[in-house]
Amino acid sequence: MAFLQDIVIQYGYIAIFLCLALGIIGLPVPDEVLMTIVGYLSSIGLLYFPISLVVSVLGAMSGMLCSYALGRKFGKPLLWKYGKWVRLTTKRLEKTESWFQRYGPWAICIGYYIPGFRYLTCYLAGISAMNPRKYIIYSGLGALCWCAIFISIGYFLGGTIDFSNAHGSFLGLFFSRE
Repeated sequence: MAFLQDIVIQYGYIAIFLCLALGIIGLPVPDEVLMTIVGYLSSIGLLYFPISLVVSVLGAMSGMLCSYALGRKFGKPLLWKYGKWVRLTTKRLEKTESWFQRYGPWAICIGYYIPGFRYLTCYLAGISAMNPRKYIIYSGLGALCWCAIFISIGYFLGGTIDFSNAHGSFLGLFFSRE
């Protein structure tokens, strides 16, 4: 994760925005680690906390809106064409759309905290043609809370976290020999 930290140090707010937008779209960017690094860099004075928070929310929202637009434009045709390969039947798709119409706003807000699910909620909102205004409100609220929490964790605890092997350290909790 030192690489991610170096990118943020070198390119600053633009790197934060782009990494978050691309990560939310689904590229392999460790978003939570990025936010924690941003908080840490804010705590040592390399970044300014309020600007970091605003840029992070805007980056997350950009990724969410791109994913929503992709889901809205291409989602259903792709699912109809290739859904059979992942056992997605018409009945399952209708059931998913019905569930999303009912719980979609909450899924969007809570989905930020579940890696993997976060990406699906964006595309599902577009596929199920969720009202764009409603989507922007709930995804914005979720982005604000999510970014504020993880940047704050980095701000207050960043000095105690070794970012050089963040994923390895996490996996070590489960797979260590001791």
